[in-house]
Amino acid sequence: MTDKAIHPARRPLRLRDYDYASADYYFLTVCTYKRECLLGQVADGRMQVSAEGAAVTQTWLGLPGRFPAVVHDAFVVMPNHVHGVLVLRPTDVAPDSAAPGAASSAPTSSDLAPPHRPPTLGAVVRAFKSISAIRVNQLLARSGAVWQRGFYDHVVRDEPSLLRIKEYIATNPLRWSLDRENPTRTGEDDFDRWQRTFARHGEG
Repeated sequence: MTDKAIHPARRPLRLRDYDYASADYYFLTVCTYKRECLLGQVADGRMQVSAEGAAVTQTWLGLPGRFPAVVHDAFVVMPNHVHGVLVLRPTDVAPDSAAPGAASSAPTSSDLAPPHRPPTLGAVVRAFKSISAIRVNQLLARSGAVWQRGFYDHVVRDEPSLLRIKEYIATNPLRWSLDRENPTRTGEDDFDRWQRTFARHGEG
């Protein structure tokens, strides 16, 4: 059976004209190379993270230190992939208006300057994959690819979608038997059917 038969192709689409450097929430999926289950295993509905999986988690949690514009939200390591929610936001904002009664003054060029643009989603994911791959390969005493090329992302448009995604991330180990990345899955998860409308493939 081919890899394509086991893992039906996700739609390699991104939103046309969407600004991927705008402040927004993104649901990400990054898969290990050839879907190798090296990040741990699921037992009795619980994820048992390996040392390699712990290194990946450490890298994810360290992203805000490398990118001040990044805020991380829900995250889970699965045997052969990770899911996470990232927020990209401007690194600073325009100053607040003067307090009532305060003396007013003419705005300066600094006051009028737009906020700094956050890094692109692709830049953040590339850093995550590169740093975590180095750590994983050190633990395995090997070299070579750790992650599949690219990643999948879903622009989170509203709070109901965010809550559904976070619930899926929290329960992902319980749903492993239906996970599309599980080479021995027994069925399709409702979440995959819902997400299929939105998922896109990114370079990174």
